[in-house]
Amino acid sequence: MNALQAQALRQLLERQEVAALGTLHHGEPAVSMVPYALAPQGRGFVIHVSRLATHTKDMENHPGVSLLVMDERSPEVPPQALARVSVQGSAQPCPPDTPLHAAAKEAYLSRFPNSEEMFGFADFSLIVIEPRSLRVVGGFAQAWSVTAADFARFMQTAG
Repeated sequence: MNALQAQALRQLLERQEVAALGTLHHGEPAVSMVPYALAPQGRGFVIHVSRLATHTKDMENHPGVSLLVMDERSPEVPPQALARVSVQGSAQPCPPDTPLHAAAKEAYLSRFPNSEEMFGFADFSLIVIEPRSLRVVGGFAQAWSVTAADFARFMQTAG
C-alpha cells in the first residue's frame, strides 16, 4: 500500500461514520450497524455499545469480529467499484481504569458529541476493535491486504 492508497483509506474511514459489525452469535454469523471513531495512534476503531445489545454479548463471548466500512453509493459508480475496507480484529473492552480509555472516549465524543449522555448510562461501555488484518478495495482491480502494524503506521502518517 503506497502513500496515496493509505491517504484514501484514511479519508474513507474519516468520511464514513457507521460500519457493519460482524460477530459470532450462537455459532452463526450476525451483522449489525455501529457508529465508530478511529482509535488514537492507529490502534483501531472505537465503538460505544450497550450490554443490552446482542452484538455486545457476542463480543464478550467471542472477541473475534469483523468490520466493513463502505463508501457512499453514487449513480456514476457501480456497486462493485465502491471503495471499502473489511477489518478482521479483536474486540477489547476499554474500561475507565485503562490508559486508553480517556483518549478513546475523546475520539468517540469528538465524532459523536450528541452521545455524551450515553456515557452516563450504566449499560454502555467502550470497546476498541484492534485490527489483525485488513482487506482494502479501492475500486476495480485495486485491492490489497494490510497488516495491523502497517495500518497503525499509515493511520499515524496519512492525512
